[in-house]
Amino acid sequence: MAAKVEQHFNHAIDDAAGGDMARDDSWKNKLKLPPKDMRMKTSDVTDTKGNEFEDYCLKRELLMGIFEQGWEKPSPIQEASIPIALMGRDVLARAKNGTGKTGAYAIPMIQRIDPNKNEVQAVVLVPTRELALQTSQTCIQLSKHIGCRVMVTTGGTNLKDDIMRLYEPVHVVIATPGRILDLLSKEIIRLDKCSVLIMDEADKLLSQDFNSMLDDIIVNLPRDRQILLYSATFPLTVEQFMRKHLKNPYEINLMDELTLKGVSQFYAFVQERQKVHCLNTLFSKLQINQSIIFCNSTQRVELLAKKITELGYSCFYIHAKMNQQHRNRVFHDFRQGLCRNLVCSDLFTRGIDIQAVNVVINFDFPKHAETYLHRIGRSGRFGHLGIAINLITYEDRFNLHRIEQELGTEIKPIPKQIDKGLYVAEFQMMEEKTGDDDEAIVEAASVRANNGGPGATTGVDRQQPA
Repeated sequence: MAAKVEQHFNHAIDDAAGGDMARDDSWKNKLKLPPKDMRMKTSDVTDTKGNEFEDYCLKRELLMGIFEQGWEKPSPIQEASIPIALMGRDVLARAKNGTGKTGAYAIPMIQRIDPNKNEVQAVVLVPTRELALQTSQTCIQLSKHIGCRVMVTTGGTNLKDDIMRLYEPVHVVIATPGRILDLLSKEIIRLDKCSVLIMDEADKLLSQDFNSMLDDIIVNLPRDRQILLYSATFPLTVEQFMRKHLKNPYEINLMDELTLKGVSQFYAFVQERQKVHCLNTLFSKLQINQSIIFCNSTQRVELLAKKITELGYSCFYIHAKMNQQHRNRVFHDFRQGLCRNLVCSDLFTRGIDIQAVNVVINFDFPKHAETYLHRIGRSGRFGHLGIAINLITYEDRFNLHRIEQELGTEIKPIPKQIDKGLYVAEFQMMEEKTGDDDEAIVEAASVRANNGGPGATTGVDRQQPA
């Protein structure tokens, strides 16, 4: 079936590419391209069929936005998803964290938008406010040459601002379920012309926190809508949702393994009272670009952030109980690189894409494999390398073993020195020049780290107290 769909789409490409536009590349010379990312990438994003974005007959203005984002070629999930979504099929797609799922749905969504129509034509539902902000920025950048108007709306913000915004043309709405339902119930927004509904981090949206809201949102859509679901994990409830709302969905599953190839995982056995001291040691020995440190409660987030600051290191913190304006400021400043370390709750596990993060630390080890998977996926984004370090107490030992078993992964004891080739961009580029594949590079660095060999960290040129 998949072969037939792809063959059909390839014929469409051949028919549409007959004109001069397909061969005219002069417009590319006017693009404002970002600096080329020279870091190595693993096969999570490079194991493609060799397609180009231009193969999908996209509007030139959309191609301009794609290339100016620094996206050179489609990743595997984008290759699998974009042509199917462009055909109007419902899609259920499962792919690893940080492999390009946002682009996989945003590109076909924007392609189908008619900016001349003053109506909401697509809605993207996400589970957190931070992910809504991030997704809206991506969509705005991709569509900046098209004239597509993107609006983001979440709980915790002023409803009056949304009302004023909707007086102007809005084509795409990025929202959390509660806020879009609030706008519908107050008849502030209409979705009767909205032909595309996208659910990002769909497993979270299908959980008990949101599931009852989805039916109330979908009933406001036209009957000939298209629904796209994207996530790294899917709960059992997805079957019931599929039968109820999806029409002959095209299923994509690129999860041959659950964890990212580029993220090396370690654990250190510690007593609870030793954790802060252990964290201080890691700060002094690791070459951290940016790090995200997870705690299991909002109270512990604030306490740990205070301890880290007292140690003299730059540190922000963020959790769900904070004022929304404060959360937005912390999220923005950390993305801009104004602070090296961020302590957070599981609020920050969903879809947050900060390319500079090369170290994730589980100060508190999670109880569930799904939470662990999403946490460590904040490092090693889009095929790059990174490390995840877990501080394990006596009480965590059974959870450690169970999560290893459930994810089919190996979490290794932390060596005395961790090889910089596992997580520092400059050393990754040196390794790449040798011509080794990504698995060989990671394996070689792991061996050197365990042996304390060349390239291992020495504690010099590390993060220094501010």
